[in-house]
Amino acid sequence: MTIDNSIISDETAADTTATDVTVDSETEGLRLDKFLSQSVPDISRSRLKNLVTEGEVQLAPAASPSTPATINDPSYRVKRGDQFFFTLPDTTEPVPVGQDIPLDVVYEDDQLIVINKAAGMVVHPAPGNPDGTLVNALIYHCGDSLSGINGVKRPGIVHRIDKDTSGLMVAAKTDRAHAKLAKQFAKHSLERAYQAVVWGVPNPAAAEIHKKIGRDPRNRLKMSVVPYESKRGRDAITHYRVLRRLEPKRKTFERGDAIQKLAPSLSLVECRLETGRTHQVRVHMASIRHPLVGDPFYGKAGPIMSKNFSDEAQQALLDFKRQALHAYVIGFVHPTTGETLTFEAELPNDMKRLISALEKN
Repeated sequence: MTIDNSIISDETAADTTATDVTVDSETEGLRLDKFLSQSVPDISRSRLKNLVTEGEVQLAPAASPSTPATINDPSYRVKRGDQFFFTLPDTTEPVPVGQDIPLDVVYEDDQLIVINKAAGMVVHPAPGNPDGTLVNALIYHCGDSLSGINGVKRPGIVHRIDKDTSGLMVAAKTDRAHAKLAKQFAKHSLERAYQAVVWGVPNPAAAEIHKKIGRDPRNRLKMSVVPYESKRGRDAITHYRVLRRLEPKRKTFERGDAIQKLAPSLSLVECRLETGRTHQVRVHMASIRHPLVGDPFYGKAGPIMSKNFSDEAQQALLDFKRQALHAYVIGFVHPTTGETLTFEAELPNDMKRLISALEKN
């Protein structure tokens, strides 16, 4: 057995330990969780098992070491020469402090608060983003009412949306509210809808995308669609519909004749979620070849420029530096009153400007 520990640093995992362990003749045939606990005795077997089930352990098979795959079955029997690698986050959790950060509060009572999160705001502290988060803002805004709810780093947080996605989130102020809201998320009984600007115009104009999503074995920061026969990934369902086409026109002149040429098509789509997987809208829309404008992970390598775009449209695409995604509807049953609440937030200004530029001739 060989072990290699090093420190890695990236956007989401600074100060984490990267560990590689390789199976030898003495450990061949063991369950994966038992092998890992023997290989890394200073980490509990239960914690290592959780890393496996959460899709954080990757296997480079002896027969094909250049094609690593995620293993999420703790009972997997290891083979001689197999190499497993994972990163273990720092176990210390500094207590976040309140910070006076402006919040767009859509609704608030003594049980919960609904926020229209701005693009660029991280939801909870993490390596690389220790403060300036939504959690820091909520602690300042709500005071001691968030204490003890959902752990040190995520007080009150029931769900999250990506840093560069804007839109509606609900946070709990009491343990009771947190438990009941979390149950609704687990049962997928909430109403959640997003608006996105995507490349192309999906055909059909409305459909269901039903594809499993799991950790990308080639890049642990990304998610990907996985085959249904695979043990990796979790079921994911998105219902999309095209709200309108965004097709700017520009007059060009050839041989003295005025003609109209169309720029590459884009469209504004609505995506309603039955499930809530990491990067679900982004992965699902990319899987049907309609990635989100500005998406750095799942979109096109760069903005597609065309002489048929107006100058304003070209500049708007170049200036848009995030995925064009906004959580515009959230609906749930209030955890104490039983009332059904639904909230809607209009598109943020940057998406409005992008759409306006794309629709201009």
